[in-house]
Amino acid sequence: MKRACSYAAAHAASLADPAGFWANQAAHLHWNKAPREVLSQDENGHFRWFADGEMNTAFLCLDYHVQHGRADQPALIYDSPVTHTLRTYTYAELLDLTARFAGGLRELGVQLGDRVIIYMPNMPEAVVAMLACARIGAIHSVVFGGFAPHELAVRIDDARPKVIVCASGGMEFDRIIPYKPLVDEARASATHQPAHVVVCQRPFVKAELQPEVDVDFDTLLRAEPVPAVPVPATHPLYILYTSGTTGRPKGVVRDHGGHAVALRFSMEAIYDLAPGEVIFTGSDIGWAVGHSYIVYGPLLRGATTVLFEGKPVRTPDAGTFWRLVSQHRASVMFTAPTAIRAIKKEDPDGALARQYDLSSLRHLFLAGERCDPATYEWARQVLGVPVIDHWWQTESGWPMLATLAGLEGMPPPRAGSAGHPVPGYDVHILDEAGQPQPAGITGLVAVKLPLPPGCFPTLWNDTERYQAYLEPFPGYYFSGDGGYRDTEGYTYIMGRVDDVINVAGHRLSTGEIEEILAAHPAVAECAVLGIADALKGQIPVGLVVLKDGHMIGEETLEQELVAAVRARIGAVACFRQAVAVKRLPKTRSGKILRKTLRQLADGEAFALPATIDDPLILDEIRAGLMRRGIGLAFESTTAA
Repeated sequence: MKRACSYAAAHAASLADPAGFWANQAAHLHWNKAPREVLSQDENGHFRWFADGEMNTAFLCLDYHVQHGRADQPALIYDSPVTHTLRTYTYAELLDLTARFAGGLRELGVQLGDRVIIYMPNMPEAVVAMLACARIGAIHSVVFGGFAPHELAVRIDDARPKVIVCASGGMEFDRIIPYKPLVDEARASATHQPAHVVVCQRPFVKAELQPEVDVDFDTLLRAEPVPAVPVPATHPLYILYTSGTTGRPKGVVRDHGGHAVALRFSMEAIYDLAPGEVIFTGSDIGWAVGHSYIVYGPLLRGATTVLFEGKPVRTPDAGTFWRLVSQHRASVMFTAPTAIRAIKKEDPDGALARQYDLSSLRHLFLAGERCDPATYEWARQVLGVPVIDHWWQTESGWPMLATLAGLEGMPPPRAGSAGHPVPGYDVHILDEAGQPQPAGITGLVAVKLPLPPGCFPTLWNDTERYQAYLEPFPGYYFSGDGGYRDTEGYTYIMGRVDDVINVAGHRLSTGEIEEILAAHPAVAECAVLGIADALKGQIPVGLVVLKDGHMIGEETLEQELVAAVRARIGAVACFRQAVAVKRLPKTRSGKILRKTLRQLADGEAFALPATIDDPLILDEIRAGLMRRGIGLAFESTTAA
């Protein structure tokens, strides 16, 4: 199904004539007012795409497909083993729900430009709420259901929503989490007070509704349906707050026009997904991946998207993802490397995958953090399809580096590499002075301006902090990641610049050491910390999680890992200690909280990250480090 255009030609054209390239891509979409001004700059000097165009993302996701013969095609498959629910929504059904809920929001006073916070898990009503906001030009901000009340309050005060839409509760494995008390607590501590809270009642947990403020979700669905409102292409579609922040978070803004053009292009060129085909993205709608590739990207393409409420393991077992691919005949799967590592840990031989018919699957895409070669090779061998690690960020909204499955002449994926620059992205590896680094030398990853459509044009009400992305290297967007490019043009992202440690003057990537540890047959996943050392400045320490069923003594494991690092990097790494732990602390998207771990080991004060999945993990790791005499004095795992 590859397009006739070659990768090399497409990428070259996108850099030589950005306006012309993206004008051609924009022509694939329906515009209420076709843009003539494809690329321009705003009053702050920031690049904007399709500034004089008008369109509506929800119309493109739903109405357009209903009008063009896809009314009865499945748009959304909701599969929730935690609530024992399976339901399919056609494009016509999803359009009707969205149009009615949009009418209900309008009856509550939500108008063009108003903000709506959505505080829900992966459930169909959350998708309806997102699309309904887009339909009337309101700006949604999805916050994880179950997020801490303080963090929700911070986002309420920053976005100043007119309405909050929440579920009565969520379910984690067999644990019920009521959401409404968390919302009430957040509202009590927030300065801004939303006019209404719309509550979607779930069968397993009922919320008490307060008169005049709280409204039942189903009440809004009884409203008269409303048509999609054409909005300027530069009108904000959503605000997505970055994770791990303290104080006021950064709200990444995505606009209607550039976002729609970029995502439609990516579905075809990167993911090789045709209209009518099925994509399963194992993520959460609270993350950029969920926004782009559970909701908007597949629906813009006229495909079918699987909305999964559950975890890759224990719902009910480590074969859940393979069951989803088989049952729903998914052509493309997208998830985070940490999900694959979790599956690998519980099913190291991949036996569960062999219980399912995975013949529909063409590609597995991985993103969210760097995929170590050991995990990459395991997935490739178990699934028997190309595994594509690719790189992007909340700020970009879609991939910057990838192996584009939908274009001809694309170099094949390679373990450890995130691939090649996607059309529209001019990716450079620079030194600290902004000079290009030669092949094989690690540097700072920056993207030459203008960024293509779909990338964030600004931060919500915060142009000063937006400038911080542009100031380190004038004319470039600085990603904050380090990496290198090999002699064949493959780019390797080694992690955040914060994850580079200085050992006696030698700069070492913790990602490179992690790659070595992860290759050990007993290791399911790992994290390497650079902890303070009076003599060498920093020394690396490994935290490793063992695969289920592997019996190896901690001392033997440590000796083998030290020998492996010495063989690959040398004595200069000073890697001498590895600690076996039961789990690693992660965000809900699966990113390992390496900075928090380093602060913990160094005895530094730190704020408990709002996005951590289980704070008790830090106490377990603290005990393990203390048992081995690693790190400095510990006062508390939740220091201010």
